[in-house]
Order: sequence, then C-alpha cells, then structure tokens
Amino acid sequence: MRLSVDETFQKYGDRVFSAAFSVCRNRADADDVTQDVFLKYHTTDMDYESEEHIRAWLIRVAINRAKDIAGSFWRRNKVAWEEYMDDLPFETPEDKGLFEAVMRLPDKYRVVIHLFYYEDYSVEEIAQILKSPTGTVKSQLSRGRMLLKNMLEEEWNDDE
Repeated sequence: MRLSVDETFQKYGDRVFSAAFSVCRNRADADDVTQDVFLKYHTTDMDYESEEHIRAWLIRVAINRAKDIAGSFWRRNKVAWEEYMDDLPFETPEDKGLFEAVMRLPDKYRVVIHLFYYEDYSVEEIAQILKSPTGTVKSQLSRGRMLLKNMLEEEWNDDE
C-alpha cells in the first residue's frame, strides 16, 4: 500500500510535526524534521502493509531525525523551547499548562507520554516505534506520569 505524498501529508503532517516538536522543542527544527520525513517518504520505495504502518513509519522516522537534530552542535546552542510557547495555539489555559509540564519532562519520558496520549499509540506500538522492550516503555510511561503528576500538583499547590 502506498498513499501519495500530498494525501499522506494531509493525514499525518500535524502528527509528524508534533512528534518532532516533542523531541526538538522548537518550531523551526520540527518544521525541518517534518520536511525531511516527507521527503524521505517520497523517495523511499517501501510498500506499506496499511495506513497504520505508514503512520508508525512516519512517526519513527520523525523521532529518529528529531533526535539527530536535537543532539547536533547547532541545536544545543539554540533558543529554548519556552520562547515558542506564545506561537503555539492552545484551546484552554489548562492545555497550555499541561503541554508546558510535558515539555519539562526528560526526553525518554516526554517521548513516550507524547506517543501514548497525543498520538494514541499502545505500549506495544510505542515499543516498536522506539525499538525498545515493552517493559522499558511501560516503566518510562509510569515514571513519566508520576513526574507529570508531581509537577502539576506543585503548580496547583503554588496557585492556592
């Protein structure tokens, strides 16, 4: 199975961007990753089993490419993700607060939280995408939830 690049971008462009943003933490790098992912999709002659396989492949490539960029010299010397918060659209102030808390998580927890809650992947699917054991993904998800809960409780207590 193969979809056109335009159709694939229409269906999955936002998801690829948000996965890349969760790793890169800035719009410019996430845009670059998104462009790289769809260019790679266009130039790869791979035949996919289903649309879900296409989606998983796109997300995996996006995360891997974003990690490459995030680890580069240029990326380590760029502006912090917090400076982009005013440019991102949120429906409610609570959504913005939750997103900020997720973005403060360490990489290994932030990525699994993003894939589980924002992309609706199962633990098994996340393990395949990240090429990690299922147990590792479960523990990262559990620890990420605990860190997120503690952060949000602290913010809630500070507001009172």
